[in-house]
Amino acid sequence: MNRFFKDSVQVTNDIIQKKASGVVIFKFTADLSGVIKKIIIYYADDYSLTPPLIEALKKSNHKWVIPDHEKLHDFIIQFSINFNPPANDRGVAADFYKFYSQRRPILSTNQVPLDDATLLPTVAVSYDLQ
Repeated sequence: MNRFFKDSVQVTNDIIQKKASGVVIFKFTADLSGVIKKIIIYYADDYSLTPPLIEALKKSNHKWVIPDHEKLHDFIIQFSINFNPPANDRGVAADFYKFYSQRRPILSTNQVPLDDATLLPTVAVSYDLQ
């Protein structure tokens, strides 16, 4: 699935222009057919990182295998998005600092019951600044 997500995530121009970088953690529920029924954002360093990851999750319908005795199963997946540092800086550090100082994190402000959830490996996504 790691390869699937690396191939499916389409980094947006907004992310590239902001030189955005960070972590997003989702919990999602799949049914017996492997269809995603619910997606919850547990944490995101910035909202702008979430849309392409949600779209990639939606593309993964029918790919999830759940234990036999369950009708629904929860999964937790973490994405790490970073840009590949360019050979010459040309203001990249300043642009990244601007993104970091203006980011709008999504945080859980209360306890989050996990029930029986499977923690999936982190998906690392890197992009070129072009």
